[in-house]
Amino acid sequence: MQIRFTNGPADSTASPEASASAPIVARIVDQDAVPADLEPVLAEAVKAARFTGKSGQLLEAFVTRGAGIERAVLVGAGEGSAKDRTLTLEKAGAALTAKYLTSGATSLTIDLQSAQLSATDTAAVLLGARLRGWRMDGYRTTLKPEQKVSLAQIVVRGAAEGAEAAWAVEAALAEGIEFTRELVTEPANVLYPESFVDRCRARFEGTGVEITVLDEPAMRALGMGALLGVSQGSVREARMLAMEWKGHLQSKGDGDADPVTTDKPTVFVGKGVTFDSGGISLKQPSGMEDMKWDMGGAGAVAGAMLALARRGAKAHVVGICGLVENMPDANAQRPGDVVTSMSGQTVEVINTDAEGRLVLCDALTWAQKTYAPARIIDLATLTGAIIAALADEYAGLFSNDDTLSEQLTAAGQSTGDRLWRFPMGPAYDKMVDSQIADMKNVGGRYGGSITAAQFILRFIDKGTPWAHLDIAGTVWADKAGATWEKGATGYGVRLLDRFVRDTLET
Repeated sequence: MQIRFTNGPADSTASPEASASAPIVARIVDQDAVPADLEPVLAEAVKAARFTGKSGQLLEAFVTRGAGIERAVLVGAGEGSAKDRTLTLEKAGAALTAKYLTSGATSLTIDLQSAQLSATDTAAVLLGARLRGWRMDGYRTTLKPEQKVSLAQIVVRGAAEGAEAAWAVEAALAEGIEFTRELVTEPANVLYPESFVDRCRARFEGTGVEITVLDEPAMRALGMGALLGVSQGSVREARMLAMEWKGHLQSKGDGDADPVTTDKPTVFVGKGVTFDSGGISLKQPSGMEDMKWDMGGAGAVAGAMLALARRGAKAHVVGICGLVENMPDANAQRPGDVVTSMSGQTVEVINTDAEGRLVLCDALTWAQKTYAPARIIDLATLTGAIIAALADEYAGLFSNDDTLSEQLTAAGQSTGDRLWRFPMGPAYDKMVDSQIADMKNVGGRYGGSITAAQFILRFIDKGTPWAHLDIAGTVWADKAGATWEKGATGYGVRLLDRFVRDTLET
């Protein structure tokens, strides 16, 4: 969706379709602050519809303006003093897109001349509008005209000074979120470890992100027996993908580059199981098609790295994706097998459907040995237990560091990618002890999300701040949300981007 800024009149000539109908002109209205200068017909519509400006509330009426007719729209922005002001403004922008996305209209104008929105507030409205407009219709060949996306552009009129620059930053974030949604949505016959890497190479071209890829022989030489054990049942070879952004070396505006070249990066690690059949511990057929998005953690990492690069974040960040496919081939690993991880620790594989932690453990070890991170955050659609606990409202947070946990929680609260911290400790850790190996990959019937986190913690170097985000309930939505259509949500990109803004770029 194109977004452009103007100080001119409503744009009604964007296309023949647009010029053939009344232009749409929207105003942003705070709750209980309906403008007093409304035309009589619009003011009457406000009363009849009980429009008060609640977040996302929308009212439309046809009014005479000048020599023509306009579709006048009021959209609620919620309370002007609300703590979640950014989110309510995003919801306002998203409501506009949801209303007109397939309406036949190709353009709408947001008139901000009397809205008194700051540059950042304007960017929030536009971010919501763009995110709600994302769809993947490439495989849908029989859509009726009224089902197809028609809205092609949003024109912003009368924005505050600096709004275009503020939007440029959020547009980069939107691109990252959209990339994540694309990766998560693609079917597993299209997106698999090798093609995931190819798609990232193409998307990161020209961004300054340095890409490193390990193939199976390279991983075998490094001793990644846990990750490769998951992959051995698939004809699709595994890959390890690293994306390094050295934004801390960018110019700070005074013409001089940052002289610090040895600072330790922050590392994001994503679980990238491009399809999870469960392996020999086969999943139930019902709903198995959803397991194309078991790479949601890797998708979030890739999207976050793209957003950081596009907006030129002044931070040193590395994104790592452990990419495998888990299939029940005759060569697949069996329950009871023992594998040796890159760290040298051995794992008894009790359940081949608890494969994500086996991917993560080698990815985390490689990340620490290669990049010596200042802190490490992993994201994974790891357990059904987290969905049982939190539904799709929060992702689970597990950490060995209170400061990191608090920073991530705050970032999640401000972006809507919310987190809820769970306990960890020795009692849970004992549950993953094995009788024949250093550990087993499942800890029993209860506390499944916690014991999974305890398993991962065994691969974190002492003294390294670490957080594990179990995002199984949040990467995919069975119904539309405020800023997403049914399907991939893009969860995690905004969280990581906000974490970088608040903690690494201050």
